This record gives sequence, C-alpha cells and structure tokens, in this order.
Amino acid sequence: MKKSDLGIAVYLLAAIVFLIVPISSTLLDVMLALNISIGLIVLFNTLFAKEVLDMSFYPTILLFTTIFRISLNVSSTRLILTTGDPGNVVATFGQFVGGNDMVVGAVVFIILIIIQFVVINKGSERVSEVTARFTLDAMPGKQMAIDADLNTGAITDKEAIERRNKIQEESTFFGSMDGATKYVKGDATAGLLITFVNLIGGTIMGVWRGGLGFSDAIQQYGILTIGDGLCSQIPSLCISLATGILVTKGSKQADFSNVLVGQLFGIPKVLYIVGLTLMFLGIMTPLNTLLFLIFGVVFLVCGKTIDRSIGIESIEEEASMEETEAEEIRKPENVVSLLQVDPIELEFGYGIIPLADVNQGGDLLDRVVMIRRQIALELGTVVPIIRLRDNIQLNPNQYIIKIKGIQVTEGEILFDHYMAMNPGFVEEEITGIPTFEPSFHLPAIWITESQRERAESLGYTVVDPPSIIATHLTEVIRSHIAELLTRQDVQNLVNNLKESNPVLVDELIPKALGLGEVQKVLQNLLNEGISIRDLLTIFETLADHATGTRDTDVLTEYVRQSLKRAISSKYFPANETTSVITLDPKVEQDIMSSVKQTEQGAYLTLDPDKTKAIISSVETEAAKLENMGKSAIVITSPIVRMYFKKMTEEYLRDLIVISYNEVESDIELQSVGMVTA
Repeated sequence: MKKSDLGIAVYLLAAIVFLIVPISSTLLDVMLALNISIGLIVLFNTLFAKEVLDMSFYPTILLFTTIFRISLNVSSTRLILTTGDPGNVVATFGQFVGGNDMVVGAVVFIILIIIQFVVINKGSERVSEVTARFTLDAMPGKQMAIDADLNTGAITDKEAIERRNKIQEESTFFGSMDGATKYVKGDATAGLLITFVNLIGGTIMGVWRGGLGFSDAIQQYGILTIGDGLCSQIPSLCISLATGILVTKGSKQADFSNVLVGQLFGIPKVLYIVGLTLMFLGIMTPLNTLLFLIFGVVFLVCGKTIDRSIGIESIEEEASMEETEAEEIRKPENVVSLLQVDPIELEFGYGIIPLADVNQGGDLLDRVVMIRRQIALELGTVVPIIRLRDNIQLNPNQYIIKIKGIQVTEGEILFDHYMAMNPGFVEEEITGIPTFEPSFHLPAIWITESQRERAESLGYTVVDPPSIIATHLTEVIRSHIAELLTRQDVQNLVNNLKESNPVLVDELIPKALGLGEVQKVLQNLLNEGISIRDLLTIFETLADHATGTRDTDVLTEYVRQSLKRAISSKYFPANETTSVITLDPKVEQDIMSSVKQTEQGAYLTLDPDKTKAIISSVETEAAKLENMGKSAIVITSPIVRMYFKKMTEEYLRDLIVISYNEVESDIELQSVGMVTA
C-alpha cells in the first residue's frame, strides 16, 4: 500500500473512531491543531491554484474534512460534559479569542456563523449552481469548436483529445461542486446546533453533577462551549472561503494573485483619484486628518510608481519585439517546416471567408466534418485532415482544391446567390447569370434569394454556395481517395481489425503479403469506387489466394468477386432490369492474346489501331446509355475485366467495368449494345 493511500485511510478511520471511542484532551488538542492546519492548506491551495482542475478532487476533500471536523465536535462535546476539561485548544479559544467572557464569545461565534452561513455559503451555492448549468450548456459549442480547429489544422489529433478530456473533466467537476456546496452549508448548520446542545447540556451537568450555581455553570461551560464552537468554525470558515474562491474564479487558468493585484492596482489614474479623495476628506471633514493624508499620499506615490513601471514595460516590450524580429531575420530559415505537404487543402478568396467563419454564421467547417464522416461510411476509409485556408491572391469568390500541395481543380461562387440547375424537365426558363456547376460541369444559372422560391416551384434544383463547395470537395476526394490511402492508414485499419480477428491478421501480414501489397489492393478497389469497409472479407480472400499469387491486380479481382453482393447492390437496383454493354468475344480474345507477363506485372501489347477502334466503339455504346439517363456499365468475362479497365480508364474515367463473377445470380441484365473492333 502506498503512503498516500495509508494516510487517507488513517484520516478517515480516525474520524469514524472519534465518533465512537472517547479520546484524551491531549489527543484532541493534536487533532484540533491538525484540523486547523488542513483548513489553511485547503484555503491557500485554492487561492494559488492556476486552474480549477488542479483541485479536481475538491468535492471529495470537502466531504472528508466535514466528517473529520464533526467527529472532533463529538469528541470535544464528550470531554466537556464528562470531565469539564476539553484540552488546551478549546479552553484557549474560549478564554483568549472569546475574551474569557461568555457574552463576548457568543457574539464572536454568532458573527462567524452569520458570515459563513448567510454570506459565503449562500453565494458559493448559487455560483456553483449557475456555473454547473452554464458549463453543461456550453459543452456542445466547445466540442464543435475543437472539431473546427482540428479540421483547419490549428490543433493536432492529440491536442483535440486533450481538449475534449478537459471539457469533460470541467463539466464533471462543476457538476460535483454544485452538490458539494451542500456539505459546507450543512456543516455550518450542524456547528450551530452542536454549540447550542453543548451549552444546554454543559449547564445541566454543572448544576446537577458539579454542584455549581446556575450562573457559575453557564459561565464555565458556556466559555468552553463557545471555545469548542470557535475552534471548529474557524477551520470550517477556511473551507467555506476556499469553496467560494474556487467557484468564483473568473478565469479557468490564471495566476490568481498576480491577476487580482493587477486588476485592483493596475490603473494609475484610479490610484490618483482615490489618493486625492482621501486627502480631501482628511482636510475638509472632522475625520483623522493625519491618517487620511498618509493614506492619500501612499496612493498617489503608488500611482506614480505604477505609471512609471508601465512606461518602462512598454519600452522594454517594444525593444523586445524589435529584437525578436531582428533575430528572425538573422536566423537561417527552418527548411524542414517547409517540407510538410498537406494531403487535402481548400483555399478560398476573402469573399468566401464568411462561409467558413462560425462567428458570421458560416457552416463550411461543419460540412467538412460531415464529408469525412460520409466518405468513411461510404468507402470504409478515413479521409485525411482537410486544411481550410484563405488566400488573398485568389479572386474574392474563387476557391481552389489541392491534393498533396498541387492544385487539381478550382471553382467560383457568387456570395448571397444560389445556383439553379435544370434537371432536364423544366420548360419555363428563369433569368439569371449563366455558369457551370463545378463538380460535374453541368450548365446552371446564378439566381438571387428572391428568385429561389419561384425556381424551386418550376422544378429547378437550387443549392446554396456552401453546398456547392462541399459537393465539389466531396467529388474531388472520391476521385483521389486511392492515392490518399497511405501505408500508415492501412496499418491503422489493420490494427482495428486485429482487435477482433488477430488470427487472420497474423496469417496474412507479413507472412503472406507485405503491408505495401495490401495497400495496393485496397487502392485498386478504391480507385474504382468499391468500398473497403468490409475489411474482414477482403483479408479472408487475400489470405486464401496469397499463397498462389502475389500479383496485386490478380488479387484485386479475387477480392472483387468476394464482394459481389456489395458491387451488385451498388450498380444494379433490386427488382429492376439493368441495361449494360457487353464485349464481342473476338474483342475479348484479342485482348487476352495481347497480354504479356513480366516480373513487374502484366501489360497489353494490342495494336494501336485496334485499341482506337475498341475505344471508339465503347464511346458510341456508352453515349447511348448516357442519353437514356443511365450509367455506362460494361460486362466482361472475369479474366478480361482488369485488362479492359486499364485500357479504357485513360479515355473513359467514369466507365464502370464489371465481370460476370461480380454479379449476383438474381440480378437481371439486358444488353443494349456490344463493343466491337
């Protein structure tokens, strides 16, 4: 057992024992001195704690000190009633602090009770209640602020976790303090009742058993009772004052004494006014002239001193800033900091800043959080942190999207306007500024707020500027998500899976495949929009086939076939016949006969003219489906699929190529065209 554990246990055990077992007056003196010491320690700890969470166990401390103080009250009461000698501490408090007079002691005791019960406890209780309520109400806003800072890159993941934990601890602390103040209030009430009981009981014992007269008995036992009450209430007052200080600190983190002195005596003109006022009162009124003149002069001198120190500090601060700037100029540039490349960046002109500023009602940061969540659910991978930055070099309404530091696309919006797009069946046109939707490059028009309701009633699809940017950003991330998947990301996915399936992970990595090979398979899937969320099935398939081949393209095909339920549900609606394009068997034969295997993988050696003819045929057939408002899907044999996809992806990025083995048996397909050479 640690020494601290033993000390706390002994402290609590002593409180319980003192309630039951009589103790000597000497031991009571020791315990009362200890009680006063603990009260002072708690008071000054709360005074100089820089942060309220430095005293996070304060509610528990309140409970411990309260029960210990009550146990001492019981012990002192027992000694007063049985022996009339409660020890040196109680007697001294009654004789010295109480002036050896029952009336004086009683008045002092009552004043202490009034200060503690009516002033300090009442205020602390109210402040604790309000603070707890406002702290809990502010939690969602603080959480959103942390998410916003995380998305903009202002803080790291570790700092975000620390801030969230701190918010949780603060809410727990202030909630506990709301209830803990009831201990302080109850302690003051109990002290008052115990004192009256002691007075009545002591007087009865003095008259009945001690043979004293009523006046002598009440004087003797009254002084002891008042002494007992005073030596209990002074530590109790320290604890009450500590509670009030802790719950009324204006700043959650501050050097209390420096801030307090600075706020009281930090403005010279205030001290000048006070000093002159005191001198005026000393001269023009019957008040003690010498005393008020001395105080007035002191305040004037203090004001002058502070005024001079402020001037010196401002000069030193200016000199320090100039020196720092000079040092920065002389210091060789830290090149390492320039090597960091953000995976995804969204830069925008100053006209778009209100959309990203929470204080101006912008919700772009919240939309970025939703984008990461949406893609995680849709594709099963975590999108890297998206950095949002304003760039004064851009046009006011322009934004650009960068992937790994390189611009991949851009767009432009009109602030306070809406984009209206014709879905194809709107007959009546609406006036506006012609433009193109940035994500899919569809024709659109900018309209004003007053035109929005009419445009929607005519059938236009109307979107606001934040939605335009968010949609564009989402599409860019989808198209580049494969290259954004790093080995570290894969390792994180592997670690998550290993918690529930350690045997599978140990069998696959690194025995059968390396982490880089698994990364390549996952990138192949993401590159064609296939979700890797079902990582268990993917790893099971890789473990089954990795013993036969380590070709990542071939392994990708095996995985796709294992994921045919997901692929079918993505591209082929249930209870509906889907129109597709098929390949001429001769084209498939030509492709397979032109495949050359090397150590670096397989590649096609198809004649360029034949390749051009195949691509032309695919474009013709795909256009037919697109004109019908349907996605262009090509169905091939399993062995041809990956080669045909590689051949066409440079020309037709959005073409969907699926093999027969990736289609569920209950799916109905209808061929509406055939690719020929």
